[in-house]
Amino acid sequence: MLARKLPAVIRTEEENERLIAELQDLDSRYDQLTPEEREYAELLGVLIEVFEEANYALEGSTPHSRFLSLMEEHGLRQRDLLGVFGSRGIASEVVNGKRAISKAQAKKLSELFHVPADLFL
Repeated sequence: MLARKLPAVIRTEEENERLIAELQDLDSRYDQLTPEEREYAELLGVLIEVFEEANYALEGSTPHSRFLSLMEEHGLRQRDLLGVFGSRGIASEVVNGKRAISKAQAKKLSELFHVPADLFL
């Protein structure tokens, strides 16, 4: 059973940083997590996102720029995303901003990056 207590909201930058570190630790072992730990990680992601949207508004941020930022953060290249996009051509068009991310692709990216799918739509 999961023994961690989930905070109701994140109020300070220090809390946010602590929870980001905890989420990164969980993310690094994602395949070995119990269902409860995976649920906890997902909830942490939501809390962090709410805090950061409220405190660090991404004015001018687009689904494409968020996608590129996550790619960079995770050290991924276009070829690493063929499983998401299905072909090199589509992956190239999405990465280069020539094609929007579809709902199905957003769902796969959501699972890959452990973030809400609407981040890409």
